[in-house]
Amino acid sequence: MAERMGPADFFELVKAYAKQETVEPLRGAGRWVGFGIAGSLLLMLGGISLTLAMLRVLQEETGTSFTGNLSWVPYLATLVAAIVVLMLLVWRITKRSL
Repeated sequence: MAERMGPADFFELVKAYAKQETVEPLRGAGRWVGFGIAGSLLLMLGGISLTLAMLRVLQEETGTSFTGNLSWVPYLATLVAAIVVLMLLVWRITKRSL
């Protein structure tokens, strides 16, 4: 005949089951979250670098085209390009599949 389980044994069993089904899978997910955060930071740094590179190219390699009263044009062009890229990213991230 099987032994009867007391209330204390039952709560220990439930606690062990909850730990097995919640805490242990979350530990494995922590690694993926870490990779996601690291990847996001690297993409952010790359985007900032490319934006600054575009600004410097427009300022330095266009000769005297954007000097004097037009010195603001490279900043506007860089801002518009950054906004377009961000809009494309948001559009692709939020696109729903059929």
